[in-house]
Amino acid sequence: MSADSWDDLIDRHLSRQAVERGLSRHSMEAYAHDLSLFQSWCRDSGLEPAQLDAAALTAYLEALADQGFAVSSQRRHLASLRGLARELVDEKILERDPAPAVKLRPHPRKLPRTLSPSDIENLIAAIDAHDARGLRDRAMLEMVYGCGLRVSELVGLQLNQVNLAAGAVVVFGKGSKERMVPMGGAAIRALKAYLDRRDEILNPPVDDSHRKKKVPRRVSAVFITRLGRAMTRQGFFKALKGWASNDSRLAWISPHTLRHCFATHLLEGGADLRAVQEMLGHSDISTTQIYTHLSKSHLRKVHRTFHPRATRASAAEGTD
Repeated sequence: MSADSWDDLIDRHLSRQAVERGLSRHSMEAYAHDLSLFQSWCRDSGLEPAQLDAAALTAYLEALADQGFAVSSQRRHLASLRGLARELVDEKILERDPAPAVKLRPHPRKLPRTLSPSDIENLIAAIDAHDARGLRDRAMLEMVYGCGLRVSELVGLQLNQVNLAAGAVVVFGKGSKERMVPMGGAAIRALKAYLDRRDEILNPPVDDSHRKKKVPRRVSAVFITRLGRAMTRQGFFKALKGWASNDSRLAWISPHTLRHCFATHLLEGGADLRAVQEMLGHSDISTTQIYTHLSKSHLRKVHRTFHPRATRASAAEGTD
C-alpha cells in the first residue's frame, strides 16, 4: 500500500466521523486540518499506513513541538490521530492500535479569566437599546451570560427552540447533543423586548406616509441582521468588542468569557457542580471542574477580606 493511500483513508475516516459522531462543520474543519498536517508529514517521511506505530506517532508529535506547537495543541493532534489509528485497525491495515502507548507530558490547565458581576452589569448598560438592533444586542448578551451558551449555540438558535412562557431554551450543542437550559428573568425580559420588535431589523419603520410598509420576511433564526440572515459568530464578536470599547479593562474579553462568567458566578453562588455541567452541556464533569478552582479562588479572597484572623498582621500578632 503506497503513501498516497493516506488520501482515501483519511477521506473515508472523516466521512465516517461526520456520520457517526455528528460533528459540527467547525469541528470537522479542525479535525481535517490536523489530519492534513499529519498526512503531509507521512508523505515527507515516506511512512505508509501499515507502518504506523507508537514510535511514528511520537516522532510526529516531537516534530510539532519543534515547530513551536504547545502541549495543548499536541494533545489535540494526538486526539485526532487516535481516531485515525482506530480506523486503521478497523480496516485491518494494522493489527494493533499504537495510540494508547503514546503519552504526552501533563501540563497545568490555564484558568479562564472572568468578569465580576458589576463588570457584566456595566457591559450590559453600555448597549444602547433604544432601537431593535440595540434590543437584539442586549438580548444576545443576556442569553450568553444568563444561559451559558456557546457562541455557535447562540447564533444557531431558531425561534422554535425558545419557550418564553416556560422560561427555557432548547440548545443543540457539540455533536448535535440536545439540552434544555433555563432562562433567568433578565434574559427572558431582554429576549421578549427584542422579539416584540424583531421585524423592525428587517423592515425599519417608515416615516413617509406615502411609502408602503414592507411585509416582514419570515426568518427562522432568533438573532438576525438587517439582511435577513442569522447573526454570525464574527458578527457577535465584533458587537461584543464594540460594547466593551468604553472600558479599557475589558479589551481582552471574548464571547467565551461570558460563558466562563456564567459557570463561575453560579458556583460562587452555591450551585451544584452537576447542575452547572448539565447547563453547560459538558459530557465530562472534569471539564466543568475547572470552574471550581475559580470558585475556590473567590472563597479565599472573601476569607482574606472579611475574616479577622486572615491577614498577615493578625497572624503575626498571634505569634507574640
